[in-house]
Amino acid sequence: MNKTEPRTLAGFMELLPNEQILFNQMKETIEKTYQKFGFLPLDTPNIELSEVLLAKAGGETEKQIYRFTKGETDLSLRFDLTVPLSKYVAKNYGNLSFPFRRYQIGKVYRGEKTQKGRFREFYQCDIDIIGDGELETIHDAELPSIIYTIFKELGFDSFTICINNRKILNGLFESLGQKENAVEILRIIDKIDKIGKEAIIEELTKLKIKDTEIEKIISFIEIDGTSHEKIRELENLGIENEIYVKGVEELKQVIKNIELFGVPDSNFKVDLTIARGLDYYTGTVYETFLNDYRELGSVCSGGRYENLAEYYTDKKLPGVGISIGLTRLFYKLNELNLIKAKQKSISQVLIIPMIEDLEKPITLATQLRKLGIKTEVYLNNKKLKAKFKYADKLKIPYVIVIGEDEIATHTVNIKNMATGEEKKVKLSASEIIKEIK
Repeated sequence: MNKTEPRTLAGFMELLPNEQILFNQMKETIEKTYQKFGFLPLDTPNIELSEVLLAKAGGETEKQIYRFTKGETDLSLRFDLTVPLSKYVAKNYGNLSFPFRRYQIGKVYRGEKTQKGRFREFYQCDIDIIGDGELETIHDAELPSIIYTIFKELGFDSFTICINNRKILNGLFESLGQKENAVEILRIIDKIDKIGKEAIIEELTKLKIKDTEIEKIISFIEIDGTSHEKIRELENLGIENEIYVKGVEELKQVIKNIELFGVPDSNFKVDLTIARGLDYYTGTVYETFLNDYRELGSVCSGGRYENLAEYYTDKKLPGVGISIGLTRLFYKLNELNLIKAKQKSISQVLIIPMIEDLEKPITLATQLRKLGIKTEVYLNNKKLKAKFKYADKLKIPYVIVIGEDEIATHTVNIKNMATGEEKKVKLSASEIIKEIK
């Protein structure tokens, strides 16, 4: 019989158990933080009707879609969590309470060219706040407090949430007579950290923008100082464009309210180079960077958009949201040894039976589990040394051996596998817990 080589498709991540435990812990940390701020869980299908999923798609996005037919039905795998959210809110509008605060953590699929740290199947961790008709800008200030909480919980101290407002940029370009080039200019500015100032000037020149206008654009994005100083500089530029003025005022209010939410000045700043390449962002935009590892790029990004579900309904549904690409973040942090997959088992206790009648060992395990202790019973018929070796290899913290003597005396020895210390206690779940907690 010919054997098929076991292999995994390029761009799809599989982890060893110890790595998967760490990945799950990171995912759980993010989810618990979202819940702590009152976001509701949502789980949309991985597969959608192509007609629905691709209502807005085009260009590179559509080329990356995994699309197929089943019978006569045209289907696609979701490529992000925002489009399914749009469909969901439009479909369930009458049953939702607004502002609708939802979180979703799930896999998405993009058939892009595989490269190190880029995946075709990956987890996104999204939150969005959707308004019915309007959504106050104080919500834009709440999201940085959530980003701050998440990365503190993940063990990071040195990170910066960079904030800008697309209206400021759009208003600036309109005042320079570059409204038609605004989207392309924003895309170019968005790359300044990757390609540098000179390359930005070169790309702007290719758009046939005058040197004097390029100078104003560069001078604008190079405004320096604290967040409050930058806002004062923006106010003092004398630009009377209505969109620009509104953007500056929104940014001013967001910065003021971020401080109200308790985010330290050291963890956020106004960054006028942050543009966010996606066309649908219309106001506040965010990108988050680990200060000592800027090469990772943004580890959490998002922003404000005016009309989430315009391709599905006439109702105006403005929103603001952020997303963490968990698979890529985990891969990069692991590659840089910033996280360590030390835990090899989730079991806290291993019970080793040394008798044929397994009633007592299994009953004890059941009682411990009911009290919240992750408990495993070793059921293979091996020598005692092999059983302890199993516990040691998986770094299970405590081992309890149950044999005839233990049953007769109604006591057990609990061995701390890290220290080698043994303690004799009553054969009772409640007494055992006192020793291992």
